[in-house]
Amino acid sequence: MKNILCIGAGYVGGPTMAVIADRCPDIKVTVVDINERRIAAWNSDELPIYEPGLEEVVKRCRSRNLFYSTDIPKGIREADIIFVSVNTPTKTFGAGAGKAADLQYLEKTARSIVEHAENGKIVVEKSTLPVRTAQAMSRILHSNTKNLKFQILSNPEFLAEGTAIRDLENPDRVLIGGMETPEGEAAIEELVSVYARWVPRERIITTNLWSSELTKLVSNALLAQRVSSVNSISALCERTEANIDEVTGAAGKDSRIGPKFLKASIGFGGSCFKKDILNLVYLCGHYGLPEVADYWEQVIRMNEFQSRRFVGNMLAAMFNTVADKRIAIFGFAFKADTGDTRESPACSVCLQLLEEHARLNIHDPKALGNAKLDLEGATGEINYLEDPYEAAEGAHAIAVMTEWKSFRELDYRRIFDSMEKPAFLFDGRNILDHAALYEIGFNVYPIGKKALTHF
Repeated sequence: MKNILCIGAGYVGGPTMAVIADRCPDIKVTVVDINERRIAAWNSDELPIYEPGLEEVVKRCRSRNLFYSTDIPKGIREADIIFVSVNTPTKTFGAGAGKAADLQYLEKTARSIVEHAENGKIVVEKSTLPVRTAQAMSRILHSNTKNLKFQILSNPEFLAEGTAIRDLENPDRVLIGGMETPEGEAAIEELVSVYARWVPRERIITTNLWSSELTKLVSNALLAQRVSSVNSISALCERTEANIDEVTGAAGKDSRIGPKFLKASIGFGGSCFKKDILNLVYLCGHYGLPEVADYWEQVIRMNEFQSRRFVGNMLAAMFNTVADKRIAIFGFAFKADTGDTRESPACSVCLQLLEEHARLNIHDPKALGNAKLDLEGATGEINYLEDPYEAAEGAHAIAVMTEWKSFRELDYRRIFDSMEKPAFLFDGRNILDHAALYEIGFNVYPIGKKALTHF
């Protein structure tokens, strides 16, 4: 039986290994992590992350050919293929602080592999990494005194949280990069043979190592760029009384543009977009391309501008003050169908509102625990509520931050009757029926559209 090890039991490693185990029952898959609580959660009925379909996959495979452990040395010794899926956050200190990726966890993992390996391995970069990181990893791995040979591959993930299991089971593409040597090509084919169990061969793309590493950053940068581009136009639409949905709907009919990621919103969040663009900005500066760095940095600036503009619109609509006013925050996760709040626009909006002395009632179907952690230490009144009706009761305004389907299905007449008047609703995701809300009595402020008010 072939043994696959994944070092790192987070949002990428956990779901990816579960699907590999599910589709390859003859392969033993082990996920290891130094975090004992996280591993205990993977072995329990309460998984550490929420992802639709994940629980069913894990329960099918766990203890059959899918195992979770904190015994990293044992996992390394037994593995044929090692996926490295550790955290690579943006540096907060030293050279490149605020932009460059912090690779200390990656280096520690590489040194751990050297220490415990008893034979050569295929080591797969699964974390999002700067271009040429594999070169540094190779030098560490081959500094061993055991005369062990390692092959390093890049296999970036292209998962969207909320649809990760579906993305893994039916991916648009699987990208595998390796060295252009006979040994490197053999390692690529070894990993190809795993994915080919369920992914059509024409969707498995093989490249050189550096192209694969860069593709991940570029993919996220291009997606984020579309979000920021549309949000910049949403600001213009509001000033000119154009309708952003009509503008993007017509523009998206052009096959060269397409309709995807043309939805105006409060802005993008998540663990990848901002981090990967900052990484790209740093790399461009490092390689002497300041104009390219400035271009991509503007994508992040526009995203931050959108959340500031949203709060500015709230203040302007609510008579230039939200001090001592109760605001119901509907949604804290950065997107629907996940409990992940990393870089969520809701966090930025909440902090800005607290600075204005607003009182917050926060509701989210899956992210309240993470919301409490993110706002720990924030000054002001914050209530975390499981019931959206309770969150809205006595509120002066509702701010929709996440596109949860459940928010479309609420009884807004009941909500309106329970609120202070005039009642305001700021739809940061443009998911609600604004005309119907206006008829109920709300003053409605969408993104990129004319406000519907009773004033």
